[in-house]
Amino acid sequence: MDLQLKDKVAVVLAGSRGLGAATARALAREGARLVLTARTTAALEATAADLGATTGAQVIAQPGDATRIDDLRAVFQRAVADFGRVDAVIINAGGPPQGAFMSLDDATWEAAVQGTLMNAVRATRLAIETMTPTGGGSITLIESASIRTPLDNMVLSNALRLGVAGMVKTLSREVARQGIRINLICPGAFLTERWRSLTAAGAANRGSTYEAEVAAREAGIPQGRIGDPEEFGRVCAFLASPAASYVTGAAWVVDGGASRAF
Repeated sequence: MDLQLKDKVAVVLAGSRGLGAATARALAREGARLVLTARTTAALEATAADLGATTGAQVIAQPGDATRIDDLRAVFQRAVADFGRVDAVIINAGGPPQGAFMSLDDATWEAAVQGTLMNAVRATRLAIETMTPTGGGSITLIESASIRTPLDNMVLSNALRLGVAGMVKTLSREVARQGIRINLICPGAFLTERWRSLTAAGAANRGSTYEAEVAAREAGIPQGRIGDPEEFGRVCAFLASPAASYVTGAAWVVDGGASRAF
């Protein structure tokens, strides 16, 4: 299936590793031109170089902190300066910390609001401003399957990602006539560094082992395994592509069937 991404320009936030890097790889394999950003320059440049070498795609590494508006703005300016336009934006960022409600103070909540909710607001605003003059494009926000089935000990993520979901659904109706699609993609368990770290922390808190936690999680997934990030990347690339041109305001859960909610 041709996703019609050849020579399209895609910006991927937090694209140096994990699900962001997997999505960047899927886009690159389809012939998209990429601008990646992440805070760790060495990891970002290594990912960009690897994608260019293995796929032949044009990949620009633009280091920056996606929670800082000046850094975000520089990413979009770089894309326009080098490629002339932006056709797709993948908004991705690390999630807030774990913790039960009564263990979290106001400062922790405020930091999570900035990192999870306001980061999405600012990046989405810049994406719309950049895409509108050239006829639109696609915005895809990577969130979490917890918007359907809340996760224990993850109250910050559960609460704030629902806020992002509400924004996306509302915004999809506002920008459709500008040629802009906006969707959520909501991963479950994938073998990323963040997932391994959270699983190890959960094991320590419960006096368990990492291996036991993985086995228990796999037992709760109908497909019986943790996802490969490349599986996620392929779905995200489709949702961001012109092949999904009639999809907007949607929340796609990619979790091996783990969520029981519709």
